Amino acid sequence: MTSPFRIGTRGSRLALWQATYVADRLRPFAGERGIELVEIETAGDQVRDVPLSAFGGEGAFTKEIQRALLEERVDVAVHSLKDLPTIPVEGLMLAAVPPRGATADVFISTRHPYFDALPSGATVATSSMRRRAQLLHRRPDLNVENIRGNVETRLRKLAEQGLEALILAQAGLQRLGLEHVVTEVLDAGWMLPAVGQGALGLECRTADTATRALAGAIDDPAARQATCAERSLLRALGGGCQVPLGASATVRDGQLYLRAAVLDAAGLNRIADQLTGHADDAETLGCLLADRLLAQGARDLLEQST
Repeated sequence: MTSPFRIGTRGSRLALWQATYVADRLRPFAGERGIELVEIETAGDQVRDVPLSAFGGEGAFTKEIQRALLEERVDVAVHSLKDLPTIPVEGLMLAAVPPRGATADVFISTRHPYFDALPSGATVATSSMRRRAQLLHRRPDLNVENIRGNVETRLRKLAEQGLEALILAQAGLQRLGLEHVVTEVLDAGWMLPAVGQGALGLECRTADTATRALAGAIDDPAARQATCAERSLLRALGGGCQVPLGASATVRDGQLYLRAAVLDAAGLNRIADQLTGHADDAETLGCLLADRLLAQGARDLLEQST
C-alpha cells in the first residue's frame, strides 16, 4: 500500500485550517497516496503565560515540526511564514509559498469605533514587539499590555479582562470566519505588517525531490517573490521573528515594491525607507533596503530591543 503524504502542523484551530487548506490544494497532485495531517506540539504552544521573547521566541512555533521533518516523521511542514526563521535549517528548504492572504493588522474593540478614538491611557493588548513599538510610536499615551494564546483565547480575554482593544492579524481572522469582530483595518502607512504575514510556507527535506515537486505545484510566484524580499531584508538586518520591524512587499507587473520600518522597543524612534525593482531580484532588493536602513542607524535601534 502506498504510504500517505504526511503534513506536519501545529494543533491550533488556525494551524489546522492552514494545513487543511494546503492539503486540499495538494490532493489533486498527490495521486493515490492520500494526505494525512500530523499534529505536533511546539514550545510556543506549551508556554503560553510569558511573552515569546522571554523564552527565546525565535523558532518557538517551528522547531519541533522541523525536527519531525528531519526524522522523516512527516513529509512537509506547513508554517505561518512569519513564524519561520530566515536562517534555513541544514537539510531543509522552503519548497513553496501558496497564494498569500491579507497582510494587514486590525484593531478590535467593543468600546471604541476606531484606533484614533482611544482615550489617553487606554489599554491595548498585543503579543508582538513589532506592534507594540508601532502603536507607541503613533500613540505614546497608550498602555500596551502583552497577551498570549490563540485567536479565540485572545478574543475571550478582550471581553473578560477589561481590555479596551486588541490588535490581531487580519488573515487569521478571515481564515477562522471571525472577520466580523474587526473594528478597523489599520493603515499600513504606520502599522507595517510582520515579515511574511498572511503567507504560508511549505518546508520539506532538501533531498526529497518528490515532495519538492508536489509542494511546488501550489507555489505562487508573486507571493514567493514578495516574501523572499521581506525575509531577505530581515536576515540582512540580523533580526529574528521577535523584533520591532515591519515590512511589506507587493508584486505588480513584474515589479516589486518593498518598504520597511525599524523602531526601538519603546517606539520612540523610527527609521523607514522603500525601494522598487524587478521582482526576479527579490532577494537582492531585500538586502539593498536593509543596507539603506542600516546606514540610517537601524542597527542601534534593533540592539536596543534585544
